Amino acid sequence: MKNILKIAWILLVVASCSTGDNLETVDKTINKSENQKATGSSSNDLLSDDTFKSLVIELVYVEGLKPSQNTIDNFVSFLNARTFKPNGITIETRAIPSTGKTSYTIQDIITIEDAHRTQYNTNNQIAVWMLFIDGASANTTNSSTVLGTAYRNTSFVIFEETIHDLSNSAFEPNRTLLETTVITHELGHLLGLTNFGSNMVENHEDPEHSKHCNIESCLMYWAAESGLGLSNLVGTSSAPQLDAKCIADLQANGGK
Repeated sequence: MKNILKIAWILLVVASCSTGDNLETVDKTINKSENQKATGSSSNDLLSDDTFKSLVIELVYVEGLKPSQNTIDNFVSFLNARTFKPNGITIETRAIPSTGKTSYTIQDIITIEDAHRTQYNTNNQIAVWMLFIDGASANTTNSSTVLGTAYRNTSFVIFEETIHDLSNSAFEPNRTLLETTVITHELGHLLGLTNFGSNMVENHEDPEHSKHCNIESCLMYWAAESGLGLSNLVGTSSAPQLDAKCIADLQANGGK
Protein backbone atom coordinates (compact mmCIF):
# COMPACT_ATOMS: atom_id res chain seq x y z
CA MET A 1 0.00 0.00 0.00
CA LYS A 2 2.84 2.40 0.87
CA ASN A 3 4.46 1.75 -2.50
CA ILE A 4 1.17 2.41 -4.30
CA LEU A 5 0.72 5.70 -2.41
CA LYS A 6 4.31 6.66 -3.17
CA ILE A 7 3.85 6.00 -6.90
CA ALA A 8 0.59 7.97 -6.89
CA TRP A 9 2.31 10.90 -5.18
CA ILE A 10 5.17 10.87 -7.72
CA LEU A 11 2.68 10.85 -10.61
CA LEU A 12 0.80 13.75 -9.05
CA VAL A 13 4.00 15.79 -8.70
CA VAL A 14 5.07 15.00 -12.27
CA ALA A 15 1.64 15.91 -13.60
CA SER A 16 1.67 19.22 -11.68
CA CYS A 17 5.12 20.16 -12.97
CA SER A 18 4.16 19.20 -16.50
CA THR A 19 1.06 21.41 -16.42
CA GLY A 20 3.06 24.36 -15.14
CA ASP A 21 5.68 23.93 -17.85
CA ASN A 22 3.00 23.83 -20.54
CA LEU A 23 1.41 27.06 -19.34
CA GLU A 24 4.79 28.74 -19.22
CA THR A 25 5.52 27.59 -22.76
CA VAL A 26 2.22 28.98 -24.03
CA ASP A 27 2.92 32.34 -22.39
CA LYS A 28 6.35 32.50 -23.95
CA THR A 29 4.87 32.11 -27.45
CA ILE A 30 3.31 35.57 -27.11
CA ASN A 31 5.87 37.98 -28.55
CA LYS A 32 4.68 41.27 -27.11
CA SER A 33 7.66 43.15 -28.51
CA GLU A 34 6.11 43.06 -31.99
CA ASN A 35 3.36 45.36 -30.65
CA GLN A 36 5.72 47.66 -28.77
CA LYS A 37 7.55 49.35 -31.62
CA ALA A 38 7.60 52.91 -32.91
CA THR A 39 4.45 54.52 -34.29
CA GLY A 40 4.13 53.92 -38.03
CA SER A 41 6.59 51.04 -38.15
CA SER A 42 3.80 48.49 -38.78
CA SER A 43 2.00 50.57 -41.39
CA ASN A 44 2.52 48.07 -44.21
CA ASP A 45 1.46 45.16 -41.99
CA LEU A 46 -1.76 46.99 -41.13
CA LEU A 47 -2.47 48.09 -44.70
CA SER A 48 -1.63 44.98 -46.70
CA ASP A 49 -2.40 41.27 -46.50
CA ASP A 50 1.16 40.20 -47.29
CA THR A 51 1.63 38.81 -43.76
CA PHE A 52 -1.52 39.47 -41.76
CA LYS A 53 -4.81 38.36 -43.28
CA SER A 54 -7.04 39.59 -40.43
CA LEU A 55 -7.12 42.33 -37.83
CA VAL A 56 -8.39 42.32 -34.24
CA ILE A 57 -9.11 45.59 -32.47
CA GLU A 58 -8.98 45.47 -28.68
CA LEU A 59 -11.20 48.40 -27.70
CA VAL A 60 -10.85 49.05 -23.97
CA TYR A 61 -12.59 51.88 -22.15
CA VAL A 62 -12.84 53.19 -18.62
CA GLU A 63 -16.28 52.33 -17.25
CA GLY A 64 -18.87 54.82 -18.49
CA LEU A 65 -16.75 56.05 -21.42
CA LYS A 66 -17.50 53.56 -24.17
CA PRO A 67 -17.70 55.23 -27.60
CA SER A 68 -21.00 55.09 -29.43
CA GLN A 69 -21.79 52.13 -31.67
CA ASN A 70 -21.95 54.54 -34.62
CA THR A 71 -18.38 55.59 -33.84
CA ILE A 72 -17.25 51.97 -33.79
CA ASP A 73 -19.07 51.27 -37.06
CA ASN A 74 -17.45 54.33 -38.67
CA PHE A 75 -14.05 53.11 -37.51
CA VAL A 76 -14.55 49.67 -39.05
CA SER A 77 -15.80 51.24 -42.29
CA PHE A 78 -12.65 53.36 -42.45
CA LEU A 79 -10.48 50.27 -41.95
CA ASN A 80 -12.34 48.30 -44.60
CA ALA A 81 -11.95 51.18 -47.04
CA ARG A 82 -8.17 51.49 -46.59
CA THR A 83 -6.78 48.08 -45.60
CA PHE A 84 -6.63 44.61 -47.11
CA LYS A 85 -7.77 42.09 -44.50
CA PRO A 86 -9.53 39.27 -46.41
CA ASN A 87 -10.17 37.21 -43.26
CA GLY A 88 -11.98 40.06 -41.58
CA ILE A 89 -11.79 42.70 -38.87
CA THR A 90 -12.91 41.88 -35.33
CA ILE A 91 -13.70 44.33 -32.55
CA GLU A 92 -13.42 43.14 -28.95
CA THR A 93 -14.70 45.59 -26.32
CA ARG A 94 -14.48 45.60 -22.56
CA ALA A 95 -14.43 48.01 -19.63
CA ILE A 96 -11.69 48.57 -17.07
CA PRO A 97 -11.85 50.56 -13.82
CA SER A 98 -10.49 54.09 -13.60
CA THR A 99 -7.08 54.63 -12.04
CA GLY A 100 -8.40 57.79 -10.41
CA LYS A 101 -5.89 60.00 -12.19
CA THR A 102 -6.99 63.33 -13.66
CA SER A 103 -4.01 63.62 -16.01
CA TYR A 104 -2.05 61.00 -17.94
CA THR A 105 1.43 60.99 -19.42
CA ILE A 106 2.14 58.61 -22.26
CA GLN A 107 4.10 56.47 -19.81
CA ASP A 108 0.95 56.27 -17.67
CA ILE A 109 -0.97 55.09 -20.74
CA ILE A 110 1.70 52.52 -21.56
CA THR A 111 1.51 51.19 -18.01
CA ILE A 112 -2.27 50.72 -18.38
CA GLU A 113 -1.84 48.98 -21.72
CA ASP A 114 0.83 46.64 -20.41
CA ALA A 115 -1.42 45.69 -17.49
CA HIS A 116 -4.61 45.12 -19.49
CA ARG A 117 -3.75 44.29 -23.10
CA THR A 118 -4.52 40.71 -24.10
CA GLN A 119 -4.42 40.78 -27.92
CA TYR A 120 -1.05 40.55 -29.67
CA ASN A 121 0.06 39.65 -33.18
CA THR A 122 -0.14 36.00 -34.22
CA ASN A 123 1.15 34.35 -37.38
CA ASN A 124 -1.54 35.81 -39.63
CA GLN A 125 -3.51 38.26 -37.46
CA ILE A 126 -2.37 41.71 -36.41
CA ALA A 127 -3.74 43.30 -33.23
CA VAL A 128 -4.43 46.94 -32.39
CA TRP A 129 -5.04 48.38 -28.92
CA MET A 130 -7.27 51.45 -28.54
CA LEU A 131 -7.94 52.91 -25.10
CA PHE A 132 -10.70 55.38 -24.19
CA ILE A 133 -9.55 56.98 -20.97
CA ASP A 134 -10.90 59.38 -18.36
CA GLY A 135 -8.85 62.39 -17.34
CA ALA A 136 -6.83 64.62 -19.65
CA SER A 137 -3.55 64.33 -21.50
CA ALA A 138 -0.58 65.69 -19.57
CA ASN A 139 0.29 67.50 -22.82
CA THR A 140 -2.91 69.55 -22.75
CA THR A 141 -2.25 73.24 -22.14
CA ASN A 142 -4.33 76.40 -21.80
CA SER A 143 -3.93 77.00 -25.52
CA SER A 144 -4.16 73.45 -26.90
CA THR A 145 -6.23 70.41 -25.93
CA VAL A 146 -5.01 66.92 -26.81
CA LEU A 147 -7.86 64.58 -27.80
CA GLY A 148 -5.87 61.54 -28.86
CA THR A 149 -2.34 60.21 -29.29
CA ALA A 150 -0.81 57.35 -31.29
CA TYR A 151 2.19 56.20 -29.26
CA ARG A 152 3.20 52.72 -30.47
CA ASN A 153 3.00 50.80 -33.74
CA THR A 154 -0.36 49.25 -32.84
CA SER A 155 -1.55 51.45 -29.96
CA PHE A 156 -3.36 54.70 -29.50
CA VAL A 157 -5.30 56.46 -26.75
CA ILE A 158 -8.41 58.63 -26.92
CA PHE A 159 -9.01 61.09 -24.09
CA GLU A 160 -12.72 60.33 -24.03
CA GLU A 161 -13.61 62.37 -20.96
CA THR A 162 -12.13 65.41 -22.70
CA ILE A 163 -14.18 64.61 -25.81
CA HIS A 164 -17.31 64.45 -23.63
CA ASP A 165 -16.47 67.87 -22.23
CA LEU A 166 -16.16 69.36 -25.72
CA SER A 167 -19.15 67.82 -27.52
CA ASN A 168 -22.95 67.52 -27.64
CA SER A 169 -23.66 71.03 -26.39
CA ALA A 170 -24.61 74.25 -28.17
CA PHE A 171 -21.84 75.43 -30.49
CA GLU A 172 -20.00 72.13 -30.03
CA PRO A 173 -19.70 69.19 -32.46
CA ASN A 174 -21.75 66.05 -32.27
CA ARG A 175 -19.98 63.52 -30.04
CA THR A 176 -19.98 60.66 -32.53
CA LEU A 177 -18.62 63.03 -35.17
CA LEU A 178 -15.81 64.17 -32.87
CA GLU A 179 -15.01 60.61 -31.74
CA THR A 180 -14.90 59.40 -35.34
CA THR A 181 -12.61 62.24 -36.38
CA VAL A 182 -10.13 61.66 -33.57
CA ILE A 183 -9.97 57.85 -33.74
CA THR A 184 -9.58 57.74 -37.53
CA HIS A 185 -6.92 60.46 -37.31
CA GLU A 186 -4.93 58.42 -34.76
CA LEU A 187 -5.40 55.28 -36.84
CA GLY A 188 -4.02 57.28 -39.77
CA HIS A 189 -0.79 57.70 -37.82
CA LEU A 190 -0.60 53.92 -37.26
CA LEU A 191 -1.07 53.52 -41.02
CA GLY A 192 1.98 55.72 -41.53
CA LEU A 193 0.46 59.13 -42.19
CA THR A 194 1.88 61.64 -42.74
CA ASN A 195 5.46 60.66 -43.60
CA PHE A 196 5.22 58.41 -40.53
CA GLY A 197 6.00 55.03 -42.09
CA SER A 198 4.10 55.39 -45.35
CA ASN A 199 6.47 57.28 -47.64
CA MET A 200 5.02 60.30 -49.36
CA VAL A 201 4.35 59.95 -53.08
CA GLU A 202 4.28 63.74 -53.20
CA ASN A 203 5.49 66.01 -50.42
CA HIS A 204 2.55 67.21 -48.33
CA GLU A 205 3.87 67.19 -44.77
CA ASP A 206 3.11 70.33 -42.79
CA PRO A 207 6.50 71.92 -41.97
CA GLU A 208 5.08 73.48 -38.80
CA HIS A 209 3.33 70.30 -37.58
CA SER A 210 5.42 67.25 -38.45
CA LYS A 211 3.70 63.97 -39.33
CA HIS A 212 0.57 65.85 -40.39
CA CYS A 213 -0.86 66.77 -43.78
CA ASN A 214 -0.68 70.38 -44.93
CA ILE A 215 -4.16 70.28 -46.48
CA GLU A 216 -6.56 71.91 -44.00
CA SER A 217 -9.58 69.87 -45.09
CA CYS A 218 -7.73 66.53 -44.74
CA LEU A 219 -8.34 64.15 -41.86
CA MET A 220 -4.60 64.19 -41.15
CA TYR A 221 -4.43 67.95 -40.69
CA TRP A 222 -2.92 68.63 -37.25
CA ALA A 223 -6.04 70.31 -35.80
CA ALA A 224 -8.11 67.12 -36.13
CA GLU A 225 -6.61 65.67 -32.94
CA SER A 226 -6.70 68.99 -31.11
CA GLY A 227 -9.41 71.03 -29.46
CA LEU A 228 -8.43 73.83 -31.82
CA GLY A 229 -10.14 72.01 -34.67
CA LEU A 230 -13.58 71.85 -33.05
CA SER A 231 -15.01 74.83 -34.89
CA ASN A 232 -14.44 73.05 -38.20
CA LEU A 233 -16.79 70.24 -37.09
CA VAL A 234 -19.69 72.33 -35.78
CA GLY A 235 -22.66 72.05 -38.12
CA THR A 236 -21.14 69.26 -40.21
CA SER A 237 -22.58 65.77 -40.52
CA SER A 238 -19.49 63.69 -41.38
CA ALA A 239 -15.88 63.45 -40.26
CA PRO A 240 -13.08 64.85 -42.43
CA GLN A 241 -11.81 62.50 -45.11
CA LEU A 242 -8.29 61.70 -46.26
CA ASP A 243 -7.19 63.89 -49.13
CA ALA A 244 -5.89 62.43 -52.40
CA LYS A 245 -2.22 62.75 -51.40
CA CYS A 246 -2.71 60.79 -48.16
CA ILE A 247 -4.65 58.09 -49.99
CA ALA A 248 -1.86 57.85 -52.58
CA ASP A 249 0.66 57.29 -49.76
CA LEU A 250 -1.44 54.45 -48.32
CA GLN A 251 -1.90 52.80 -51.70
CA ALA A 252 1.84 52.98 -52.37
CA ASN A 253 2.42 51.21 -49.04
CA GLY A 254 0.09 48.28 -49.70
CA GLY A 255 -3.30 49.78 -48.79
CA LYS A 256 -6.40 50.67 -50.74
